[in-house]
Amino acid sequence: MKKIIFILAASILATVSYSADHIVVQKDKTFHPNYIKAKVGDRIIFKNDDGFAHNAFSDSESDEFDIGMQKPGQDVVVVMKNPGKVEVECAIHPNMHLTIDVQK
Repeated sequence: MKKIIFILAASILATVSYSADHIVVQKDKTFHPNYIKAKVGDRIIFKNDDGFAHNAFSDSESDEFDIGMQKPGQDVVVVMKNPGKVEVECAIHPNMHLTIDVQK
């Protein structure tokens, strides 16, 4: 019985996909960094370190999202679901741009 449990646990661990966290700081009306290489399943953590709200969004076909109104000091997490180029902007500050290059 122990051998069966060990084999089952090993096969589950072999299929688990590990993801990475990428931190994007919003400060001085800029995304830092403004370019990220990520993989499907990775988490993008948007940290608002400005004294005012931001609203990061993407209309990109591969990963469309809108984090909504993000207050100062708030963190919001977005998971990359599909490979492709994801262009991110701020709905409040149109000069803020971020590119996320998502690979399989």
